[in-house]
Amino acid sequence: MNVSDNLTVLENGRSARNYWADFFKHRELLYFLAWRDILVRYKQTLVGAGWVLIRPFLTMLVFTVVFGKIAGLSASTGPVPYSLVVFAGMLPWFFFSNSLTDCSNSLVTNAQLLSKVYFPRLIVPFSTMLVSLVDFMISGILLVGLMLWYGHLPDWHMLFLPFFVVLAAMFSMGLGLWAAALNVRYRDFRHLIPFFLQLGIYVSPVGYASNLIPEKWRVFYSFNPLVGIIEGFRWCILGEGTHIYWPSVAISAAAGLVLTISGIRYFRKAEASFADVI
Repeated sequence: MNVSDNLTVLENGRSARNYWADFFKHRELLYFLAWRDILVRYKQTLVGAGWVLIRPFLTMLVFTVVFGKIAGLSASTGPVPYSLVVFAGMLPWFFFSNSLTDCSNSLVTNAQLLSKVYFPRLIVPFSTMLVSLVDFMISGILLVGLMLWYGHLPDWHMLFLPFFVVLAAMFSMGLGLWAAALNVRYRDFRHLIPFFLQLGIYVSPVGYASNLIPEKWRVFYSFNPLVGIIEGFRWCILGEGTHIYWPSVAISAAAGLVLTISGIRYFRKAEASFADVI
């Protein structure tokens, strides 16, 4: 075997021409970083990966008591148990919030790696998305248990769930790439993102059904791309007993596509300066 076959030659313009080929060539690094993050996240914890189930379960209990019992929003969900409505909305929310938080901090936490070795930097935020997908699938186990407990079985709507998972991943990754690149230069984003996520869980239909919003405000409310994503998840998981506002899904799809394309373009543009300013 020729040794030169395993070397990456750095020359003017090469990174632009062969970037995606290099990305595929370094795919093992993508898997390694994702596996490392999974191991580190639950290292020296008492319940390990059980935190993926405990966090959404406890949050669901709080929402059920505060919004369902005290505020009386459980009557708005019709025949579907309120706890299921909440948890079906929390799945995409936790997927989004975990993806955005980890992706935005991914370059800063891997600063030493970026300054020493050449590889397509997109691998770093993409690896955090794989970790969030693993957490998402583990949380789905709890949803299956809740559905069996309430005797609420999915119907044909479940076939469309992969579409909304991809939509949530596109929106999370697109926004995360913008945040990751900006966080390298402006560390304020490390503090801004948790703040906006705290607000976002209340302005998104996580603890309530979006049909509570007056009809005249539905389009305006749907400009929050998470509205269409959360509604879509509920429609797929809970079936006919839920409502979906299709214009919000269209807005979410358009926002996810625009953010993904623009996020990759901006990330690629800023990538050359990461090692100098990080």
